[in-house]
Amino acid sequence: MDTRSLGPTVSALGLGLMGMSDLYGAADEAEGIATIHAALDAGITLLDTGDFYGMGHNEMLLRDALRGRNRDNAVISVKFGALRDAEGGWNGIDVRPVAIKNFLAYTLRRLGTDHVDIYRPARLSPDVPVEEVVGTLAELVEAGHVRHIGLSEVGAETLRRAHAVHPISDLQIEYSLISRDPEAAILPTARELGVGITAYGVLSRGLISGHWQPGRQTKGIDFRNHLPRFAGANLDRNLALVDALRAIAEARGVTVAQIAIAWVLSRGATIVPVIGARTRERLTEALGAATVTLTEADLAAIEAAVPAGAAAGSRYDEAQMAFLDSERA
Repeated sequence: MDTRSLGPTVSALGLGLMGMSDLYGAADEAEGIATIHAALDAGITLLDTGDFYGMGHNEMLLRDALRGRNRDNAVISVKFGALRDAEGGWNGIDVRPVAIKNFLAYTLRRLGTDHVDIYRPARLSPDVPVEEVVGTLAELVEAGHVRHIGLSEVGAETLRRAHAVHPISDLQIEYSLISRDPEAAILPTARELGVGITAYGVLSRGLISGHWQPGRQTKGIDFRNHLPRFAGANLDRNLALVDALRAIAEARGVTVAQIAIAWVLSRGATIVPVIGARTRERLTEALGAATVTLTEADLAAIEAAVPAGAAAGSRYDEAQMAFLDSERA
C-alpha cells in the first residue's frame, strides 16, 4: 500500500477500531481481531483507537490482535480524555495534566506496550488551555512514552496555538463528501503548518457507504440513533445524495463506499482516511478504494451530485456539537 506522512510514515488508509467494541451495536470480537490481522497483512499500519472505546476493551482487543506480531509494524494512535460510566454514558472531558498522565499509564498497560505512536485528546476542555495540554504531552514525548502529539476536532486558531508549543503531527477530524467544513480554514492551516490530517467518518458512519437502507433497524446501543443525519426527513435527503453518488460509482465499476473513500484520498497527500471496517468483508471493499484514481471528470460529477453543504442535519447532536472546538473555528 502507498504511504503518507502524519509525522510518522503511515499507510495511505488507516483502520479505525471503535466499532469493534462500542457505539455501533454488538460486535464480534473474533471477527474484529481477524479484521485487524487482514488489515495488517494488506499493508495498513495506522491503527486508531481510544481509551474510552468500550471503556478500555478496544485497547485490549488491539493488544490481543498484535500478540505475536511485530509491534513496530503498527502505528498506534490513541485518543483520551472522554469520561464514561458503567452504563456507557458520557460524563464530560478531563484533560488536566494529572489526568493525562493517568490515562496514558492505563493505556500502556492495556496495550501491552511501552509507547504510543500518536497520542491525542479526543476533545478539549474550556477549563484547560490547549497550551497546557500540549505541554504535558511534550513531557510524555521527552520521557519516551509518546512518539508524536496529535489533536482531534480543533479549529485553525487552536491548532496554531498548540503547534507553537510543540510540533503537532496530525489533526484528526471528520471529513467526507458530506462533512466539508474543514476545507474553509482548518485544512489550509494544517497544510501551512505541516500538520497531517487523519480523516475519520469518511463514510459518515455508514450513511454514505451505499449499504444503509431506509427503515434499517439498528441493534443494541447504537449512537447513530441520536445523530440528526440519520433521522426522519434528514435521512431521506441524505440517502438521495447517496443514490446520486451510486450512479457515478456504477459508471466506474466500483462501489459507493469506494468512490467516497477515493474522493477523500484525492484531497491531498497529507490526508489519511481512517476506515471503520468491523469485518473482513467491509475491509476488503474499503481497500479497493486505494486503487481507484478519480479523473477530473469524475471529480466534477461527484461535486455536482454531492455539493458542499448538501447534507441535511448536523453531524452530532446539539450536546456533542458543543464539545467541538472545530465548530468554533
